[in-house]
Order: sequence, then structure tokens, then C-alpha cells
Amino acid sequence: MLKNKKMLKMIALAVVAMFVLGVGGMAVMQTGTGHAATPNSNVGKVNMQALMTGHPDYATAQENFKKESAQAEKDFNEKSATMANDKEKQEYATQLQQRLQLKEKELITSIQDKVNAAIKEVADAKGLTVVLPEQVVVYGGQDITQDVLKKFSK
Repeated sequence: MLKNKKMLKMIALAVVAMFVLGVGGMAVMQTGTGHAATPNSNVGKVNMQALMTGHPDYATAQENFKKESAQAEKDFNEKSATMANDKEKQEYATQLQQRLQLKEKELITSIQDKVNAAIKEVADAKGLTVVLPEQVVVYGGQDITQDVLKKFSK
């Protein structure tokens, strides 16, 4: 029984670590330095990490993922107690991990879609034809991150 709990904790930690590393990876990819925009620029730039974490649904998504992780742990504890061998337990743990990955993707995709829609609205209002993540912009571009964040509060 103790081994099962250890395995479950390891799986739960691995899933949480993947989520944190995914979000952290996005943060690293999205950071960068930029320069002031030229007055007539039609190119915008945004800090995607700030927009994702600044979206009102982000905290709810994190909470939902934590609940889903806790439910997966509970399911594993209940079902694995009746399983005959470690192979069955490992297969079930893999199924639960896949379920958590799908849930995470679902939650993140929903927020990304809303962020992208807000970016489009702000870009259209400002007459921007292209908006790029700020880490790919070497020079120039109008930073609209704060304008998009304000859009979330409306």
C-alpha cells in the first residue's frame, strides 16, 4: 500500500511539474526586451505570458486543474487498491496522466483563444496589421500588452 501511495505521489508530482514547466517555459519564451515603437508602425507586440496569467480565467483554470489532479489521485487510490499487480496500476496511472494532460490543454486553449480575440480587437482598433510575441521583435513595434490587459477588465 505504501508503494502505491509513493507511486501516486510521484505521478501527481510529475503532472504538476509538467504543468509548471509548461507555464514556466511559456514565460521564458515570452520574455524579451523591446524598444519604443515608431510613430507610424503597423506592427504590434505583446507579452503573451503576461496576457495569459493576467486573464481573469487563469486563476480559475489553475484551480480547476488542481481539483482535477486531486480527483485523479483519489481515483487512483480507490481503483488501484483492487488491482492485482503493478502493471495494471501503471497502466491506470498512465491513463490518469493522459486525462490530466487533456484537461490542461483544454483549459489553456480556452484562455489562449480569449487572449487572441482580445489581441485582435485591440490591434484592429489601433490599425495594426501584425502583432507578434515580444520575444521575436528585435526592434520597434507598438507594445499593446497593457491595452489588451485593460480589455480583460471590461
